[in-house]
Amino acid sequence: MIKILSKRENKEMIKRFLQVQPSDLKFPFKLNTLCTCSIQLTNKTNHNVAFKVKTTHPKKYCVRPNVGIVSPGSTCIVKVSMQAQKEAPMGMFSRDKFLVQSIIAPIGMKVEDITSEAFRKEAGDAVEEHKLRVIFITANPPSPIPEVPEEDSSPEAAQVENAEQQNSAFGTAELSEDKLLEVRCQELQERPKRNHWRTGLFSPS
Repeated sequence: MIKILSKRENKEMIKRFLQVQPSDLKFPFKLNTLCTCSIQLTNKTNHNVAFKVKTTHPKKYCVRPNVGIVSPGSTCIVKVSMQAQKEAPMGMFSRDKFLVQSIIAPIGMKVEDITSEAFRKEAGDAVEEHKLRVIFITANPPSPIPEVPEEDSSPEAAQVENAEQQNSAFGTAELSEDKLLEVRCQELQERPKRNHWRTGLFSPS
């Protein structure tokens, strides 16, 4: 049997049924990806507290659980998931909001007994409300581009530079037949000089 609390009892317990954290819902926004964050509800009273979570855009978000009962001194975690978005909002700004309503649960109330009627603001009823804004934050901010030194004197860099110079000067795959013949002739002309240098017939100038 459910016992309804009197209006006076409700008024005495009207302040802070639930502590709601955080004050804003910050979603790590990323295109085509499901985004999730959490709401922490802590019962600050000595009575069971029933709650309901609403949103201005129910088709865009999934809330689990969206209703429940929190026992005295305990905490309930509510998972809020935003469906994957194909486009980013202009300026990464959102007008979406959430509302957490809570009441002192009548004695004997179960989760299946919670309806929207229980949270109607009528004269004398104690309904606590917490409004939460939706804020989009960048999921993975780009990392800064590392600075590349202008000159690299490492052996690996020297080898790469020499290889590039050789490829540009002796890239036979890109040379025409006439040019290739010219390069070979120059090599043949230089061979006697190198041989005479070894035998001492030529002295350095």
